[in-house]
Amino acid sequence: MTIRLDGQVAIVTGAGQGLGRCHALALADRGAKVVVNDLGGENGESTQAKAVVAEIRAAGGEAIAHGANVANEAQVIDMITKAMAAWGRVDILINNAGILRDKTFLKMSMEEFRLVIEVHLIGTANCTKAVWEIMREQQYGRIVCTTSSSGLYGNFGQTNYGAAKMAMVGLMNTLHLEGAKYNIHVNCLAPTAGTAMTDGLFPPTVFDLLSPESVSPAVVFLAGPDAPSRKVLGAGGGSFAVFKGFETQGTNLLPDNATSEGIADAWEQINDESGMQEFTGGFEQTTKFATKAAESLGVDLSEK
Repeated sequence: MTIRLDGQVAIVTGAGQGLGRCHALALADRGAKVVVNDLGGENGESTQAKAVVAEIRAAGGEAIAHGANVANEAQVIDMITKAMAAWGRVDILINNAGILRDKTFLKMSMEEFRLVIEVHLIGTANCTKAVWEIMREQQYGRIVCTTSSSGLYGNFGQTNYGAAKMAMVGLMNTLHLEGAKYNIHVNCLAPTAGTAMTDGLFPPTVFDLLSPESVSPAVVFLAGPDAPSRKVLGAGGGSFAVFKGFETQGTNLLPDNATSEGIADAWEQINDESGMQEFTGGFEQTTKFATKAAESLGVDLSEK
């Protein structure tokens, strides 16, 4: 099966270089019309975004550039307005824009923490909010939020970045539920690539292997008509994997041992990974805990 995006309109943020550039080129190659967003250049005009637009047009595709700062809601709205004026719809949003301000938490200022949150989390929310009603009315949309192993697993010196990137998963989980009836699929991409943001972190041979181009097939897949929803897809160096969050079965300590000391005494059982579950909504945990409490107290939940 070949994934084609003919007639669809895609917005890629942070697309002037690195991963974003590769995503924009890959989407255009599959037939999408692309808004290439990148912050920078003189007078608010991104020279890097214009260069990517030129690449797409030279290959026979359609693209426009926009220099919106994703953390600025008014600028994001202007970008979406121009996309609608040009093509009348928005089908795909790739939230890729990001920055780094790496320091240990001890040395990190709250301004540096807040700035990263603003660009990654608020920027993603701004862009998603601006296209949400459009996609709802179309009864179609594909949204990709960029998470990171730094958020999923942690990374020394990246409390700000890790917090913002794990927030992408929480954002995805609820948007998936709210968008399902409108055929809006929302997923996360967890990329590993040798870019300007990761230069110096890997040996040269590995850095070259982890090319940004090796990640973009995952974006095309998640942007496609048959894309799943509520998945965290890891991609890098030709490898692809899905991250899943599981919860242990745990145990109920009612009626006499639901104390801090009771938790300590039962910790091995609480932490036991056998029978772990992957939930698809927050209420499933509530139901599990309520059921266990009822069982411990001999209460029949069927009698209301």
